[in-house]
Amino acid sequence: MGIEKFDTVILGGGNAAMGVTIATRAAGMSVALIEDRDLGGTCPNRGCTPKKILVAAAQALDAIARAKTHGIEVGTPRLDWAALIAREKMMIKPIPERLGKSLADRGVEVIRGRAAFAAPDAVKVGGRVLEAKNIVIATGSRPRTLPMPGAEHMITSDEVLSDATLPRSVVFIGGGVIALEFSHVYVRAGVKVTILEALPRLLSTVDADAVDRIRMESERLGIAIRTGVAVRRIEPAREGFRVVYDEGGIERSIEAERVVNGAGRVANVDALDLEAGDVKHDGFRLEIDPTLRSVSNRMVHACGDVLWNTPQLSPVATYEGQIVGRNIVEGPRHRPDYASIPACVYTIPALASVGLTEAKARENGGKVRVQTTDMADWISTRTYAESVAWAKVIIDAASDRILGAHLVGHSSEELINLFALAMQHGITAAALHRRVYGYPTFSSDIKYLL
Repeated sequence: MGIEKFDTVILGGGNAAMGVTIATRAAGMSVALIEDRDLGGTCPNRGCTPKKILVAAAQALDAIARAKTHGIEVGTPRLDWAALIAREKMMIKPIPERLGKSLADRGVEVIRGRAAFAAPDAVKVGGRVLEAKNIVIATGSRPRTLPMPGAEHMITSDEVLSDATLPRSVVFIGGGVIALEFSHVYVRAGVKVTILEALPRLLSTVDADAVDRIRMESERLGIAIRTGVAVRRIEPAREGFRVVYDEGGIERSIEAERVVNGAGRVANVDALDLEAGDVKHDGFRLEIDPTLRSVSNRMVHACGDVLWNTPQLSPVATYEGQIVGRNIVEGPRHRPDYASIPACVYTIPALASVGLTEAKARENGGKVRVQTTDMADWISTRTYAESVAWAKVIIDAASDRILGAHLVGHSSEELINLFALAMQHGITAAALHRRVYGYPTFSSDIKYLL
């Protein structure tokens, strides 16, 4: 079979890849997309979408637990874990087919298989060789491997989302987003949960005070959190597995039915033969310029979770893919701006952030005003029997523009978008304060957080 020619070949079929196809197909370019798993990638199939279904169930349990505050007497709820997992699978099952139809309608050729570079301007998949003017690496990420004895006993979030049996106990190795979110689901389902984190604190890139609030709430729920520990090995034990770790120079151990790798994710590039594509990298991290092009091969672009220094978030992947698509069509003119992109950790309550942390804002120099507010006694908080409601807003003293916002509880996953909108469009803190909001709403409390 001869070499097939395309204007653009995309490696991967997740959100970033979908974003690339918009501008390229609108410009009439020929586009092939190569995916060896389900279309949609991690987020809709093995990540944020199915996880949020479990989070929604935990939110319902949380609401039931607070019902008595509202004068509602209810019995002890019982979660049918197998039914919840079945519901999750039922809801995500149609997604790849729908995405496939969308790509077909857009005129994108979808090729099934695992791709690798054959040359700087070509890739191979199965018995086919595809030559392209532009090649996009959008292969996403995979769980970070942990080099320790017994690592094979760990499961990942993929298995958590497919396990129809609710374990009695779980240990998460790593205290990142995955560990915290699943811990809040598990603990409300009656599971004994422990988090072991090597760093001195959880969520090291998030504002420290916000993390402290969510840690206190997690521990109030019964989640055991150990930071600054070194896990040495995992071994079979009577209760399932024993995790042996060092804490303060003392060897300790804990047994659990499941041990989950919560150490984050790394770029999924090891099978791409980047050397054949003349793509500079260090084994995991691609060297990319500000327009998301390879510094060594200007025909190659990258976007989504495959990038090591940008937020690993579904909407960010789509945003980066759209930028790559526009750069392919219009030339390398567009650069992503992450300054006002919000992020949420879907604990219960959620932790939401946008912009700079207080530490980063002070490190950058300039005078800042930091408004920290504990809303625990506010009537809006007590009306909904919130267990924690807290906010920190960082404001540039000279311009009155918002540099960052960090919220815990109080519908933070929704309110953060208002702060992000203000940051993107230069709306000052004073203007947000003067705004007339619908009342009584959580949004109407924003003026008192500034």
